[in-house]
Amino acid sequence: MSPKNRIAPPAAGLGASTSADPYLPAHGNGGYEVRHYDLKLDWRYGGRLSGRARITAVATAALTGFSLDLGTFRVDRVLVGGKPVRYTHGSGKLRVRAPVPAGAEFTVEIRYTGVPRAIRSHWGDVGWEELDEGALVASQPIGAPSWFPCNDHPADKASYRIAVTAPSPLTVVANGELVSSHAGAGATTWIYDQPEPTATYLVTVQIGRYGLAALPGATVPQRIAVPGRLATAAARDFGRQDQMMSAFEELFGPYPFPAYGVVVVDEDLEVPLEAQALSIFGANHVDGRRGHERLVAHELAHQWFGNSLTIASWQDIWLNEGFASHSEWLWSEVSGADPARAHAARWWARLAALPQDLLVADPGVRRMFDDRVYRRGALTLHALRTVLGDVPFFALLREWTATHRHGTVTTAQFTALAERHSPRPLAPFFTAWLHTPTLPPLP
Repeated sequence: MSPKNRIAPPAAGLGASTSADPYLPAHGNGGYEVRHYDLKLDWRYGGRLSGRARITAVATAALTGFSLDLGTFRVDRVLVGGKPVRYTHGSGKLRVRAPVPAGAEFTVEIRYTGVPRAIRSHWGDVGWEELDEGALVASQPIGAPSWFPCNDHPADKASYRIAVTAPSPLTVVANGELVSSHAGAGATTWIYDQPEPTATYLVTVQIGRYGLAALPGATVPQRIAVPGRLATAAARDFGRQDQMMSAFEELFGPYPFPAYGVVVVDEDLEVPLEAQALSIFGANHVDGRRGHERLVAHELAHQWFGNSLTIASWQDIWLNEGFASHSEWLWSEVSGADPARAHAARWWARLAALPQDLLVADPGVRRMFDDRVYRRGALTLHALRTVLGDVPFFALLREWTATHRHGTVTTAQFTALAERHSPRPLAPFFTAWLHTPTLPPLP
């Protein structure tokens, strides 16, 4: 496991309320690292959420206080070490006044209530979203504070325990293993445990009228939560996911989590979304004809690239999306459809016709999710495969996922590792593909 990348040093003894992330500095906080989130949530029809968050963290310097990211809730109480403390809450920050010695582990407990509101961003509203009957959470990149107080930066990964109480006709799905579900008077409490380090944007809760079923899974247990009307079609659309899992384990190394889940929400979504050990698809991605199978491959690949290996800074988003997009082409190849080189040639021609004004390794905050980041990132990997050859290339990917399993990664770390698998220098290659706007020719 690679060590956590420190987000920001504290200032004048008070934990910094910014992350120093070059793209999204307002999200994330300095002065401490979170070890564990224990979340207890009560959701009711009408959308009201009552929450208790107990956060265990370690101070990276002597603090007189610290901050957390939290949306528009009423904060009822804050305790540090079990004792009430002073705090202020506004503009998305919960600022807590409490001394913490350098290196000390401390626990902060926050009680809060309100109707969750999605976080506005350059890419639309993200985070908690109310459905006709239930709710979904799609937090990438800054939506986590819409439903729980957190250190909202991908470099600060932690374990989670999530308990959600919801009306009994509904099913709750969250990250990790379902530990228990207890039915009470009109409501059921679902408890999930996620021990692997998880970035805040990859934590999710899905509430709806879902049936739970097993998917084929020879090596990794796989489950699906799906509305009854879509169950038959979904069984076919995700029916080859186990074959994908086997193929990706061979190419990328062992699957990094104990199990994998899929949720199909009873709403249309613009794109599917990855969460830790879980992916969320819209009803529009289920047609019973495997018409969106490339997206099934894309989201599964994120479990290695993005979830186990999480970017230390948002400017390196290509390490998530380029790798997942390239995995679509790999699945096409190993499943007997078009080889990766055919996909690469088609996408090279499309990108060559578009403006040449984007740096893959630093696209800018507004273009983090530009399709060119996805597809040129994938082309970079295909070109690297061509230059290295299959044996060194896939050895590189397996070493990449093993070395940084459950850690954080940077572009510089990947390019340095790639150099070790190449008989000749790769600096000109990476300069052309990652740090130059003009699209290079395919090798």
